Amino acid sequence: VYGQCKSWLDMGLQPRAVSRDLDWGIPVPVEGAEGKVLYVWFDAPIGYISNTKELLPDSWEKWWKAEDTRLIHFIGKDNIVFHCIVFPAMLKAEGSYILPDNVPSNEFLNLEGNKLSTSKNWAVWLNEYLEEFPGKQDVLRYALIATAPETKDNDFTWKDFQGRNNSELVAILGNFINRALVLTQKYYGGVVPSGENLTDEDKATLEEMRSYPEKIALSIEKYRFREAAAEMMNLARLGNKYLAENEPWKVVKTDPVRTESIMYTALQIAASLTTMCEPFVPFAAEKLAQMMNIVAPCWDEVASKEILIPTGHKIGEVSLLFEKIEDEAIDFQLQKLEKARMENIAAAKAKEPAKEVIAYDDFAKMDIRAGTILAAEKVAKAKKLLKLTIDTGLDVRTVVSGIAESFSPEDVVGRRVCVLVNLAPREIRGITSNGMILMTEYPDGRLEFVAPTGDVSNGSAIS
Repeated sequence: VYGQCKSWLDMGLQPRAVSRDLDWGIPVPVEGAEGKVLYVWFDAPIGYISNTKELLPDSWEKWWKAEDTRLIHFIGKDNIVFHCIVFPAMLKAEGSYILPDNVPSNEFLNLEGNKLSTSKNWAVWLNEYLEEFPGKQDVLRYALIATAPETKDNDFTWKDFQGRNNSELVAILGNFINRALVLTQKYYGGVVPSGENLTDEDKATLEEMRSYPEKIALSIEKYRFREAAAEMMNLARLGNKYLAENEPWKVVKTDPVRTESIMYTALQIAASLTTMCEPFVPFAAEKLAQMMNIVAPCWDEVASKEILIPTGHKIGEVSLLFEKIEDEAIDFQLQKLEKARMENIAAAKAKEPAKEVIAYDDFAKMDIRAGTILAAEKVAKAKKLLKLTIDTGLDVRTVVSGIAESFSPEDVVGRRVCVLVNLAPREIRGITSNGMILMTEYPDGRLEFVAPTGDVSNGSAIS
């Protein structure tokens, strides 16, 4: 592979982008791989280089060749081979390029239990999301980080999205910020109170606050973004817990000096969050900085600076950082996906070709009779099967039918059916099934009986 890569690069196809012709490829020079070729993902990584050159024509080489450059590939697990073997082999073969320092690879993210598919419209389209959830860019970003499939496949669901927003962004982060800033406006006209009389508890809380930049940074540097987001939310929890335990809304009635220390401490935590939440909810971080009327401190300042927002500083106008997402908005998204699912089922059914032509004599061999279901019960440990007792007019027989996902046993007793009575018996889950009932299928996969109507008696032939 190494030699083949070098000959490929020697052809002058780097660093320009090359076309992706799926009918063309480089033969794999490995014994046992005869007839196999490398295409698309063999030349696709070259596009990363050519894209850099297009954007930075005068300085692109330092990003791909300088020894002090660190090259990180963020990919999905289906591209591991190309980014860990093929592309590095190409770079090494050429000789002047640096190799990837790390290749963080995510597993697959599904949508509501099914594989994402743009061709089947089983997707969350960003343009539609921004129209239907205006101003909520951060919510989707946070939900995706919180459910990122870092170590195993994971599932994005609209209910989880709603929960992340309502239970975390609103109830934890947004609640703490709203409490701290609204109380500051109420008690002090928006001016940061004195921090001269801090207790040991206050100082310990601020010291704990200063530990979060290192915690969050360490998780980010290890590409554990879910963990990093959780630590950011823990910082907001610290602020909520501190306010809940110190209850400034009660203390203000009896001890105004103590109340100043409580609010001063809470405001330092709020100021730290303008920086700590920025990687995860950047729009909210900017809004928070504007509400506090500050320039967000540097990362290292949060860890080391004693005062992030000084006494006497006046904060700006306060508004909600996040808003609750109601059930109606989520139901609408689920209905969109259900519509897409139904359309896909209908399209697949429409594409089913007619079966091959048979002679009339073959059809005439089938003996189909009108019948009535007398009794029904679920088959143990079988999700789809019902055991039916059917009066066929000829006899009373047992038929095992795969209709349990569409009907309960109570639904089918007394139903008229069409039964293929001369089908060879078959053992199913230890039950001998003597026949088959005729069903048809809705576009969504639900089944329905093909049944005789009127006064047709059991045993009447159907032809």
